[in-house]
Amino acid sequence: MSPLLIALLLIGYFALLITIANFTGKSATTDTFFTANRKSPWFVVAFGMIGTTISGVTFISVPGEVGNSASTYFEFIMGNLVGFWIVALVLLPVYYKLNLISIYTYLEQRFGFYSYKTGSFFFLLSRTIGAAFRMYLVAEVLQLALFDALGVPFGVTVLISIFLIWVYTYKGGVKTIIWTDSLQTIFLLTAVILTIYYIYSSLGWSPGETFHKIVTHPYSRIFDWDVKSGKFFFKQFISGIFVTIVMVGLDQDMMQKNLTCKSLKEAQKNMLTFSAIFVLVVGMFLLLGVLLYIFASAKGIQLPPKSDFLFPALALNHMSLLIGIFFLLGITAANYASADSALTSLTTAFCIDFLNINKNPSAQKKQLLRRTHIGFSILLFLVIMIFKIINDQSVVIAVFKAAGYTYGPLLGLFAFGMLTKREVRDKWVPLVCVGSPFISWFIDAFSVQLMNGYKIGFELIIINGGITFLGMVLIQKKQWNR
Repeated sequence: MSPLLIALLLIGYFALLITIANFTGKSATTDTFFTANRKSPWFVVAFGMIGTTISGVTFISVPGEVGNSASTYFEFIMGNLVGFWIVALVLLPVYYKLNLISIYTYLEQRFGFYSYKTGSFFFLLSRTIGAAFRMYLVAEVLQLALFDALGVPFGVTVLISIFLIWVYTYKGGVKTIIWTDSLQTIFLLTAVILTIYYIYSSLGWSPGETFHKIVTHPYSRIFDWDVKSGKFFFKQFISGIFVTIVMVGLDQDMMQKNLTCKSLKEAQKNMLTFSAIFVLVVGMFLLLGVLLYIFASAKGIQLPPKSDFLFPALALNHMSLLIGIFFLLGITAANYASADSALTSLTTAFCIDFLNINKNPSAQKKQLLRRTHIGFSILLFLVIMIFKIINDQSVVIAVFKAAGYTYGPLLGLFAFGMLTKREVRDKWVPLVCVGSPFISWFIDAFSVQLMNGYKIGFELIIINGGITFLGMVLIQKKQWNR
C-alpha cells in the first residue's frame, strides 16, 4: 500500500472527526465538555462505547492469541458480562443519586478529603499510563505505514497524533467523544466483518460451511476445566467480573459517558445494551482468529514469529487492497477511540477533583479547562517518548501491566464504602492505597514459591482490592467514636 494512499485515507478519516467535532462543539460550555449537558441518546452512547473498549491491543492481540490458548478468552468475557450488569444495577444508581460529574466525589462524601484525592490520583496515574501506551502503539503503526517513508521522526508523528486528538476534543469534550466513538466503532466493526467475508469467500465456502469449519476447529474450544491451568474457567470467569467492575464501573473514562444520559433508566439501558454488543463483538474477534489460522494454513502462508503480528501480516500482505485499507482504518479507530476518550476523562477528573473548577467564574472555567487539556496532551507526549526511549517491548508491557495495580485500591475503596457503613481515619487512606499495590506485587512475584506453584493472572486485581479492603478495616474508627 503506497504512502500516498495511506496519507489520503488518514486525512479523510480525521476530516470526518473534525467535522463531527465542529458540529457537536457549537455553543459548548464546560458543562458540555464534562457531561454533554446530560442529553446524550443512550443508544448512541452504547454503540460508541464499543470503540472505546476495543483498543488497538485487543484489535490485533485477540485474534492472534487464539493460536496460543484457543478461544478460552471468552471465559473472561462471560465474566465481563456479569460485571456489566453489576455496574448497571448497583453502581450507576449511586452515581445518579448523588448527581456526580467525577465519580470519585463519592469517596469524599463517604470517607473524606484524603480518600477522595487518593481515588482520583490512582485513576489519573492509571489512565495516563494506559492512554500513553495505546497512543504509542498507534504512533508506531503510523510510523511504519507512512511517516518512515516520508522521513518524519517518531517524535513528530506522536505530536501530530496527539494534536489531532486535541483538535477534535478541546471544544465539545465528552459530547464530541460520544459521536466520534460511534464513527470509529463503525470502522472497527467493518474491518472485522469484511475480513471474515473475504476469508470464507476466497476459500469458496458458504456461511453455513464456514460456521461448521470454525466450531469444529480445535481453536474454537472455549472452556478449560483444568484447575491448575491459567485458563481455568472459574478463575477466568470470576476475574472477568471484578476486572469489569473496576475498569468500567470505577473508571471515570467509562462512567463519564454513562453519566451523560438523560436519566438513570436510560444509562442502565445503555450499559445493558452495550454489554450484549460487547460480547458479540469479542466473539467476532475470536471467530476471526480461528479463520485467520485456517486461511494461513490453506494458503500455505508462514505464520509470523509473534501471534500479535498475525492479523496485520495477513490483512496487509495476503489479502485485498480493500481489506488492507479497512484494517488500517480499524486499528487507527480502535486506538484513537481509546486515547481521545482517555484525554477527555483525564481533563475532567483533574479539573473537578483537583482544581475545583466549578467554584470558578465562567470565564476562568474555560481558561482552566483549556490549560488542563493542553497539559495532559503534553504529559501524554512525554510518557510516549519515554516508552520509545526504553525501546524494549518486555519493559513496555511490564509498565502497561503495572497500570493494573492502580485499579486495586479503587476496588477496595468503593467496596468498603458500599458494603459497610463504617467510617475510617481518612488521613491514613493514602498510606493503605499506596501500600496495597506493593504487597500485591510481592505476592505476584513470589506466588509460585508461596502458593505451591500457583501462578497469579487476572485475579491480581481481586487480591489488590482485598488487601486495600483489609487495610480500610484496620484503620476504621471505633464504633463508639462515630
